[in-house]
Parts: sequence; C-alpha cells; structure tokens
Amino acid sequence: MRKPTTRMWIWLTVAVVAVAGGLLYVDSHRVSAAPHAADAKCDEVVSRLPDDIPGAARDWALGDGVASWGGQKAVFRCGAEELPPNINLCVTADGVDWVLDEERLKSDGVSVLRTYGRSPAVEVTYSGPREEVGGILAALDPAVKWIPQERKCVGLEDADVLG
Repeated sequence: MRKPTTRMWIWLTVAVVAVAGGLLYVDSHRVSAAPHAADAKCDEVVSRLPDDIPGAARDWALGDGVASWGGQKAVFRCGAEELPPNINLCVTADGVDWVLDEERLKSDGVSVLRTYGRSPAVEVTYSGPREEVGGILAALDPAVKWIPQERKCVGLEDADVLG
C-alpha cells in the first residue's frame, strides 16, 4: 500500500469542502412544509405561482408545497392549518381573503398572512416593508384563487349580534 501523498490530501480536502458546501447550499434553500402540504391541490397552486413578485425573483426552494422569493424574504407555504373565525385583521385582495397574524407582526415585525375560507389554506410570510405586502398578495392571488372559497371574512357590521 502506498503512503498518501500531499496531492492526495489536497484532493481529499477539496472533495470534502465541495460536498459540505453543496449540502449547506441545499439546506439554505429548504423551507419547512406546512402540515397539509401533501394535499394534491398544493402541487397545482405552486405550479401556478409567478416567477417574480414586486421587488424579488423566485428562488429555488426545497420542500413540499413551498416557494420563496428574494432569498426567502417572502415564503409561500400551501397546506397550512385552516383558520377558525377570529378577530384578526382580514384584508381582501382581488377576491382572496387573507388574515394577518397581528401578534407576530407586533413581536417580530414579520407579516404572516393566511388565507381564510379556502382548503387547503395558504400562508405567506414576508420580512420586508409592510407597504409591499399588498403588491405581493396581488401577484400571488391568481394562483391562490384556484382553490375554491368556502367561507368569507365578515366585518363586525356583517356579523350576527348575539342577544
């Protein structure tokens, strides 16, 4: 058996660094899937997502029912838990109701919005300026609208008053 040469050690080191770098690169594109990401509708929704949203191009994202843009500045997860009726702010963008997680916005400064009344539910997390959220939702709406709406958000003036 031959004694390892310096050249062999160099090539071995280069190979180890390349493999480790590749694994880190792949891991940096991993997005945790939502609990119901295996729903067949999620594949269809993700395939309909745009290549660009305002201010960001789509990333390569690894995970079921997920997409991201701008180095994961915006993350899309299909198959999120459906929201029960709640009192959080609901905004309607082009016919899609989105509920803002107000606690997360206050604590982390991150906008987390989840569709209301659609199954599977979709969640969008955005870590940029709040003023940009409307344009992002508008860009995502054509893909999300494909999921049938079963319930709508209602305002306090539309809610039944309990007597």
